[in-house]
Amino acid sequence: MWEPTKADRFTFGLWTVGNRGADPFGPAVRPHVPPTAIVEGLSKIGAYGVNLHDNDLVPFGASAAEGDRIVAEFKRSLKDNGMTVPMVTCNLFSHPIFKDGAMTSVDPRVRRFALQKSMKAIDLGVELGAKTFVLWGGREGCESDASKDAVAALRRYREGINFLTHYVRDRKIDMRFAIEAKPNEPRGDIYLSTTGSVLAFIETLDHPDIVGVNPEVAHETMAGLNFYHVVAQAIEGGKLFHIDLNAQKIGRYDQDLRFGSEDVRNAFFLVKLLEESGYAGPRHFDAHAYRTEDLDGVWEFARGCMRTYKILAAKAKEFANDPEIQALICKPGAPIAYSKDAAARIKAESFDAEAIAARGLNYEKLDQLFMDLLMGVRRSKRSRKGRTKVTA
Repeated sequence: MWEPTKADRFTFGLWTVGNRGADPFGPAVRPHVPPTAIVEGLSKIGAYGVNLHDNDLVPFGASAAEGDRIVAEFKRSLKDNGMTVPMVTCNLFSHPIFKDGAMTSVDPRVRRFALQKSMKAIDLGVELGAKTFVLWGGREGCESDASKDAVAALRRYREGINFLTHYVRDRKIDMRFAIEAKPNEPRGDIYLSTTGSVLAFIETLDHPDIVGVNPEVAHETMAGLNFYHVVAQAIEGGKLFHIDLNAQKIGRYDQDLRFGSEDVRNAFFLVKLLEESGYAGPRHFDAHAYRTEDLDGVWEFARGCMRTYKILAAKAKEFANDPEIQALICKPGAPIAYSKDAAARIKAESFDAEAIAARGLNYEKLDQLFMDLLMGVRRSKRSRKGRTKVTA
């Protein structure tokens, strides 16, 4: 029941399953896994696709001939394993040239190099069939505000993204951009630190229609935000172009834990939102296995991400079909649209504010019923007559 299929549209990055467990305090604990082996392994466990940074596939500085050979092998592996590449992104954070930013760097040579690298990554994405290009500005920030003017830096950021949107428009490339926010790490402060700030920034671009967001559980949780609310705003604005699923303990460094392993309540409402909103994009797991794991443990991690999502999706259907739960959910009524007549009627309407305020909303009972359902002690069953019975 919980086995994933390609219809679930689950994806992983080469950098996620391929993460070797290195951290600032210790070296890698797992061997390198070739991209083709990752594709094969993901296909075997039911994933739909694989995403990548340019240098996850083609090492930085590789010759053109070497790059062509690697890409050709990767494409054969994709075809042989029935896998797709929905998204690509560009590594604008690892090389020392980006130590003080890429598109926001004060050095115009660095900015031009970032644009060159991004255009080549877009071209790679086109070759692999990707339709989304994610932009994560991990180095677009500072440790000291004395180092750069934040207003000017944001203008440079806009300049860079505008350049890339014009590039895909000019070449008639069928690709959208998704900006990924993060408040800090690796920089002390990162520009466009939350998805809300990105949504506002998008409206200032030359081609806002092809630019959306790629929110990540861990990044918004690091900022102390409710990720379910963040994604809801992106969906309501028609800007959820991609999503990164993982887990995070609030107040910690960027952990990229297995999806659902922390704050299962928020994970439930997130899955419920994605499943009920009509979001048709990939469910991408931007996470990695614990450093304690060997390669077998890595595949257990990947299976666990998908299994938890499917369990929560099933729980969301139980929630929607539970008559007692649904009866306790307050219905908002018809929308209130402005007109002169509506304004006059509302101004003249009589309200018993004290009586309305005295009404209990039963949210305690509702929340406990939800908790019973989530913890598996509440079951909805169909009777022979087709009616729904709920047992606790």
